[in-house]
Amino acid sequence: MATKANGKVKELEGEVYYPSEEVVAQARLQDWEAVAEKARKDLEGFWADEANELEWFKKWDKVLDDSNKPFFKWFTGGRVNIVHNCIDRHLNSYRKNKLALIWESEDGKLERTFSYHALNREVNRMANIIKAMGVMKGDRVTIYMGRVPEIVFAMLACAKIGAVHSVVFGGFSVDSLQGRIEDSESKLVITMDGSYNNGKVVELKRTVDEALKRCPSVENVIVVKRVGHDVPMEAGRDHWYHDMLALPIANGKCPTEVLDAEDPLYILYTSGSTGKPKAIVHTHGGYMVGTYSTLKYVFDINDEDRWWCAADPGWVTGHSYIVYGPLLNGATSFMFEGGPMFPYPNRWWQCVEKYGITILYTAPTAIRGLMRFGEAWPNKHDLSSLRLLGSVGEPINPEAWKWYYRVIGKERCPIMDTWWQTETGMFMITPTPSVPLKPGSGTRPFFGQEAEIVDEQGNPVADDQEGYLVLKNPWPAMLRTIYGDPDRYVNQYWSKNPGKYTTGDSAKRDSDGYFWIIGRVDDVIKVSGHRLGTAEVESALVSHPAVAEAAAIGLHHEVKGQGIHTFVLLRNGFAPSPELAEELRQHVATHMGPIARPEDVKFVDKLPKTRSGKIMRRVLKARAQGLPEGDISTLEE
Repeated sequence: MATKANGKVKELEGEVYYPSEEVVAQARLQDWEAVAEKARKDLEGFWADEANELEWFKKWDKVLDDSNKPFFKWFTGGRVNIVHNCIDRHLNSYRKNKLALIWESEDGKLERTFSYHALNREVNRMANIIKAMGVMKGDRVTIYMGRVPEIVFAMLACAKIGAVHSVVFGGFSVDSLQGRIEDSESKLVITMDGSYNNGKVVELKRTVDEALKRCPSVENVIVVKRVGHDVPMEAGRDHWYHDMLALPIANGKCPTEVLDAEDPLYILYTSGSTGKPKAIVHTHGGYMVGTYSTLKYVFDINDEDRWWCAADPGWVTGHSYIVYGPLLNGATSFMFEGGPMFPYPNRWWQCVEKYGITILYTAPTAIRGLMRFGEAWPNKHDLSSLRLLGSVGEPINPEAWKWYYRVIGKERCPIMDTWWQTETGMFMITPTPSVPLKPGSGTRPFFGQEAEIVDEQGNPVADDQEGYLVLKNPWPAMLRTIYGDPDRYVNQYWSKNPGKYTTGDSAKRDSDGYFWIIGRVDDVIKVSGHRLGTAEVESALVSHPAVAEAAAIGLHHEVKGQGIHTFVLLRNGFAPSPELAEELRQHVATHMGPIARPEDVKFVDKLPKTRSGKIMRRVLKARAQGLPEGDISTLEE
């Protein structure tokens, strides 16, 4: 545990990791309180200063337009294009020849690199081809691809010409893809012959073909060759990307469209606990300022860094912090085609060592998965280039946090545990490198934001009491609406707590003002009137040396209302037994109190997860009760 860097740091309650003097000295932001106070006193002034660090074709008339709440607008009257700030402005500086993107294939046999100059060339070519397909400003383009550089080119090319991209994770089922294409009324689909995942080929083009049988809006399909499989190509509709690149139309400059700050940049579908997926709309101006600022402050990004966000571009984490945020900051990003454990659980550590990665941002699911294999795999590699670590996607249990900090960060690298959503577009509750950290807490809201924990009636609750997390202030990267369904936008996010954004997550705040995310509201179990978060029960189980991963659900109980039922994946070297199950039940009771003792512990070989790594407790609940599992198109397998 690092010691306090200076006398100014207030003593905090509980287990606290203070940043080292070296970390504080190197941090861009050393006085968190001063910046937070500035943003508190003048929200619009704070965001105007951040926006002024970027280039605008025309400055805004108004920073925040709240005249039609909750349909907030930012930088109204401003003229901009996010691609101008991601690429164009860097071409007039020393960054022109700096690496923007480094890519490595899953098997490690291919490596591709792109300077900002080369990235500009590739985006121009892609944009020219998209325009030649008849796509114009405001048209929707569905992108269904694996983790290759062309997915970045495609997103940026759409934004450059004012088209709206809708990225669908390259692994979703035919029905999921078809529903998203249909809902967005996309004119063009950009895909690949196939992609690689854990040594297997994912047949992307065949999925597209099946989906398009019911999507009359699609006029053309661009196909990037990656795996070299023979795939059917429909004459007049399907076009090989490499063939298009050879045509004169692909070459030459493509002007960056001058857009309104509120023009839509992309839509991205996010699953709700009920109903069809919601198409979240983000815009050029506000989203640009939000992703730029959060990456700059939270990960202290600078010119020397090699940044690796190990998400997929198909999720919001990939949009904000693989594609847009790093390029806005002029950073060098690393993109890896594969996952952390194929063919061996040292694959990521090989990459960190080979490319000198300085910042790694990943999900607790990946960290817990790697923990199962012990310390020998990471210890084979030189990880000394790392200076910061990050966590995203779900609450990280303290046990995994400490393993990540000790084994991967060698107790040198602060962990930026970020809470945010597809809807928020940017980090909302997060530390910065110079603030003290508590394992499992995302610390405090980002500058300009105030968060609150409220009860069922919307009244603030006392410290250390669980409740519903709401956000009190608008922020630039916030969703503007749900595409084609403004009423659902109001009902979903703004009606339960009028004037405040309802996140759908439960959380608590401690006496130091640190926030602890418990999990989705529907992931809260009420046992004898006590609200227990599934994440807390799972953390307790994972803190036992035998447990690699765990999931908890609530099932009807005659006396308690709900009882806790758990599913456990054991670490190597441990075998299931009734004795171990009883030991784990007692372990949870010891950690959380007798009220949290699980009714039972089932040992499993795997847990149902979405492709972004979130455990689908809904599926476990349905299975346990012998009910239909519902839509499982987002399942990993």
